Amino acid sequence: MKKLTTLLLLFIAVSGFSQTMTGDELLEKAIQFHDPNGNWNTFKGELFVTMETPKNADRKSKINIDLPNQYFSVLAKRDTIITEFIVDKENCSFSLNGKQDLSADLKKKYSLNCERAELYKNYYIYLYGLPMKLKDDGTIIHQKVEKRQFKGKDYLVLKATYNKEVGKDTWYFYFNPETFAMEVYQFFKDSKDSGEYILLSGIETINAIKMPKVRAWYYNKDNNYLGTDILSKTK
Repeated sequence: MKKLTTLLLLFIAVSGFSQTMTGDELLEKAIQFHDPNGNWNTFKGELFVTMETPKNADRKSKINIDLPNQYFSVLAKRDTIITEFIVDKENCSFSLNGKQDLSADLKKKYSLNCERAELYKNYYIYLYGLPMKLKDDGTIIHQKVEKRQFKGKDYLVLKATYNKEVGKDTWYFYFNPETFAMEVYQFFKDSKDSGEYILLSGIETINAIKMPKVRAWYYNKDNNYLGTDILSKTK
């Protein structure tokens, strides 16, 4: 009986804590789990990502991120096609199968331009920098933390929106209520039927940062599977 009473009091304490926790407090706990040494802002390293999608060959990418020197590159191979995009501070370059002197038709066919290079840079740095990137200027952290079930599991949910200069989407981040690990994120555009959700599993530790190893993408509207990204430290 004494043990049962102790467990009940512990449950009440944990439940009450989650109800009174602010969004900022939840974010700090999540960052403490994923980046306990505060290494993200000085991150320099390589990521190897295999993207699996239905009816397509795998795309294998080598991503180089050097935040202090404002350098980013992604070298991607699918079948016999190799593309590379580089953003070095304010400068941009790109190539196809090692060649930079390309026709206008080839550039158009493979979306070889500086806008695409910036898109890749922002995409990879944002996703692999989560949840730390939620501290960036222009991010609005909503202070009400929800307790919500998703796919049969309980989560603490953090809502984030953005200043109009940064983005229009609404994001929800689902954290394990015991470890504060990020296990799901979800975004919506202009309706509940828009956007996607991403299931995260496994951990790959790179530069002492715990990054989700597997990201499986689905549409919100019909749960249709889009693809999976698998992260590793080596090829």
